[in-house]
Amino acid sequence: MSAHSLGNWAEGNAEAGMVQAVPGLGTADISPGHSLKWHSPSPSCLQAAGLGTCSEPGWVGLVWEGCCTPPQSSTLLRAPRVSSADGLFVTDYFTRTPRKLSPFRSFASIELFHFHIPEDTVIAVWNLITFKEQGGTFGDQCPDRSITVYFRSGAPSVINPLHTHFPKDTAVPGSFALTLTWTLPNRTTGVFNVTSPLPGDWFLAAHLPKDEGKISVKGLYEECQYLFQPQLIVQRLVNIAVLYPGYVTEQSMAPHNRSCLYKVFVPSYTSRVLVEVLRCRGVEGCPLWLRVRAKAPPLHNSTALDCREHAPCQLALDLPFWQHWYYVLVEKHPGVPGTVSFQVTVQLTDCSRPSLARPPFLPSSASMNMPHSFGSVGGLALGDSPPPASPNGTKHPVPISIASPAGERCWPVRPTLRNELDTFSVHFYIFFGPNVSVPPDRPAVFVINLLPVLDSGGVLNLELRLNVSSLCGENVTVFGCLNHEVPLTSSDNTSVTCETESLAGFLLSVNATASLSRLRIPYPQTGSWYLSLRSLCATEHGFEPCTNVTAEVYLRAYLSPCINDCGIYGQCKLLRTNNYLYAACECKAGWNGWGCTDNAEAFSYGFQLLSTLLLCLSNVMFVPPVAIAVRSHYLLEAAVYIFTMFFSTFYHACDQPGIVVFCIMEYDVLQFCDFLGSLMSVWVTVIAMARLQPVVKQVLYLLGAMLLSMALQMDRHGLWNLLGPSLFALGIMAIAWTARTIRRRHCYPPTWKRWAFYLCPGALIAAAAVLLYAFVETEENYFYIHSIWHLLIAGSVGFLLPPRAKPSRRLGPLPRRKGCGYQLCVNEQEELGLVDPAVASINSICTS
Repeated sequence: MSAHSLGNWAEGNAEAGMVQAVPGLGTADISPGHSLKWHSPSPSCLQAAGLGTCSEPGWVGLVWEGCCTPPQSSTLLRAPRVSSADGLFVTDYFTRTPRKLSPFRSFASIELFHFHIPEDTVIAVWNLITFKEQGGTFGDQCPDRSITVYFRSGAPSVINPLHTHFPKDTAVPGSFALTLTWTLPNRTTGVFNVTSPLPGDWFLAAHLPKDEGKISVKGLYEECQYLFQPQLIVQRLVNIAVLYPGYVTEQSMAPHNRSCLYKVFVPSYTSRVLVEVLRCRGVEGCPLWLRVRAKAPPLHNSTALDCREHAPCQLALDLPFWQHWYYVLVEKHPGVPGTVSFQVTVQLTDCSRPSLARPPFLPSSASMNMPHSFGSVGGLALGDSPPPASPNGTKHPVPISIASPAGERCWPVRPTLRNELDTFSVHFYIFFGPNVSVPPDRPAVFVINLLPVLDSGGVLNLELRLNVSSLCGENVTVFGCLNHEVPLTSSDNTSVTCETESLAGFLLSVNATASLSRLRIPYPQTGSWYLSLRSLCATEHGFEPCTNVTAEVYLRAYLSPCINDCGIYGQCKLLRTNNYLYAACECKAGWNGWGCTDNAEAFSYGFQLLSTLLLCLSNVMFVPPVAIAVRSHYLLEAAVYIFTMFFSTFYHACDQPGIVVFCIMEYDVLQFCDFLGSLMSVWVTVIAMARLQPVVKQVLYLLGAMLLSMALQMDRHGLWNLLGPSLFALGIMAIAWTARTIRRRHCYPPTWKRWAFYLCPGALIAAAAVLLYAFVETEENYFYIHSIWHLLIAGSVGFLLPPRAKPSRRLGPLPRRKGCGYQLCVNEQEELGLVDPAVASINSICTS
């Protein structure tokens, strides 16, 4: 299998040591301070949102320096720093238990794997191991079937390999798919690399291609199993230098170093992040690149600025993600000799006060909403006070004025109340809601908090309904922008979108014409979702702010397991993989799609009615065997056939996938009685053919009923549940027939007509039924193949059931003759001629 890599590696030091890892071996020996190096012979380039860009074929590598060597003296206030010797790599290894893959029918048939990538990870390598098994050994004879693997950060992938239609108003998040092929007869391995992955939860989904849906009898033959086992190797950098907003950090980059990496925490209500390189001194001016990225170390395509062409070297990021780390990479141009010294500072703009940056003096981590435990630098934790003024008179920097547009002003964020009703059944209530007033001069912002891991396996639903009577006749349109981790309020009135250069959200709109708007997001990413509502009036020149019109909107937000509970042609299933829960639809009656709404291959009502009638009315074929059994005085056998006919009819009426369904009992009870009746019909028919003594036959009937009930309770679909009782009954019949043949000295049954017109046709019909059941039946032809099975089984019973037993040829006692007032008692053996008349005697003379 070819090794696939995702993401382009940042260029590293030429002097740094590399540890070679050959794809296919699964693990690599990675030493601290070294980079991970993988071979990518595949020429294909892969692209995925949030994951970086592709790498060219060949050997690629990555080296991050935790920090650069500082100058010997400095008169500025400096944040603590780490020398290059302290920038160490830590390697973590994770693995999952191999699981059997299934052909794709719906998301309920996939195998889902959950991983967690820690912060400050610079490379994540998934080793994808796939192997075949058949009968407990290697499946060398199993056919090669391609395996598709999906990767997504934050939530499971929303996949659509069958290219079905999604329900209306459904947003489909993107994911990356990888197809694995086979290179060895029974085993193959692939490698998937992600450079600077986003930290947090990652999900892998794997499945086989869709098959023809053959229905096989369990245990009839050794099934080919395809097992998939992912392994994860992450390499993260510890002790990354932390930049404090408002403080200046002075560094120098030695000739053998290529880059310096920092990180800064961005708290809530931050509208702008400004990163600036000051006093850059080198042999060729300021030969540095400045790169910034949220949540993970920057890539080559991250937001960047060339300090040689821009003076001052300032990189501004508007609308940053709240409550996340931002990583700053200062990288030297290739081929630049000598040492480069520079200063780095970060300013955060508080959107509640857009004209001022945040004050640099923060007494504790709580002031910045920063996590209490994170990588400290030089022994200083964020909970400590910043370093005091140095003895040489260095002062704390004062707040820096930053020119900010008026649109950076943030508005109060209204929280929502979380009400958990059940698993993936959560309602988010708005205080003083659900009707929301949207003023004309400012947006209304709400936050919906989804719990980590717990809420990502359902569907986030949002509904907006406009109260038209509140518009006062104005042509008002209310726009809603749903964004993840930061609210977005655009200041552009002419074209309302929910996108910026770095952000993309979901747009909803309601007006007097279309007063209702819905949005569904399957498997949403967890964290904070912000909904910004804004009312604008439509004019000839576009949208403009309204005057004196406050629109009223009904807002409903909730979390559900599936979209519309999968409708009438689907079933919402709650699934689990290890400790992770998620829900998915399982469709029926030919319906497909994420919410079972795609009717391209759906069964019509007439087809459903026809299939139900065929499966149910085919059981009427048991009426002739019942009549034959009653006529032959096989009353117990007739009762079993009636039981089978009744429960088979109503079981198939309840087992239909569509809407033509009729259940008189619980499905499990009907299924058990149907299976029990079918096996008992075979059992009593074969035992009746053995012509045993009545007592022995009744004991075998009762024993068979008890043993078959036990076997069906253990496994209703096992091969030996049908084959075992049948072989045992045939063995009893063979022994009985053999005993009669030896005693009578001729073949039993004695007549050739019995063999030619009853036994042979009945056996051939039964064998044909078994062959259809075991090798021909599929999901597509089930309704008529199984109906033929009913007809053949019932017909074979009519042929195989033995005829009525003839009366015994032994003469019974003679009727007693009465004389005139006397009754003569004679010896019965003498009347039959079995004793000598000379010795005959009158036993008694009875007086009347």
